[in-house]
Amino acid sequence: MLNICVLTGAGMSAESGVKTFRDHDGLWEGHDVMQVATPEAFKKNPELVLDFYNQRRKQLKNVKPNSAHLALAQLENKCHVNIITQNVDDLHERAGSKNIIHLHGELMKAKSSIDDNLIYNWTEDIKIGNTCEKGSQLRPHVVWFGEAVPMLEKAIAQVEVADIIIVVGTSMQVYPAASLINYKKPETPIYFIDPQPQIEANDKIRIYTEKASTGVPKAIKDISKHI
Repeated sequence: MLNICVLTGAGMSAESGVKTFRDHDGLWEGHDVMQVATPEAFKKNPELVLDFYNQRRKQLKNVKPNSAHLALAQLENKCHVNIITQNVDDLHERAGSKNIIHLHGELMKAKSSIDDNLIYNWTEDIKIGNTCEKGSQLRPHVVWFGEAVPMLEKAIAQVEVADIIIVVGTSMQVYPAASLINYKKPETPIYFIDPQPQIEANDKIRIYTEKASTGVPKAIKDISKHI
């Protein structure tokens, strides 16, 4: 059974209506990134940071997986599929995918602000006064700028053993996620799906210049010829 590793970014969920946090002017929903996505911001103004992510969580409840999410979930019937996503939404899970690594955390979870091992499923607003079992304020379970990416080593291990890599909706220009491709086996082909690809095709890279909802099913159809 083929071992397929799928790397997904914001373009994967955009068609479901999930807003990409960062606008063209670099602001996140009208906020400078340093105001809402750093440990220093949370320490300075926890109410603002919590509200920002509470609004994102509410929005997430009103969207559904798209055809790209569903196609990847169905691929598990034919192949061993590991998904490594930069997205903090739960659309891969809702589509039915089983093996998912969230590089940047999960919006539908909260964690202790003093113990990274205390993580809780959390679907409602996180409020000031919501604490972990050690008594510290809960915060969103997301990786903020300036923080380590704890799932990176696990993601690298999946890339290293992949027979095929599918890249969807990410430029693969942002580190450390972009570095993952460097760990693939030399012979491993890449199926790259993005409306505006920033890489060029070659004998190991096949490019689909289109959105995830149409590109992913096409790529899977091509891959299926080799299964």
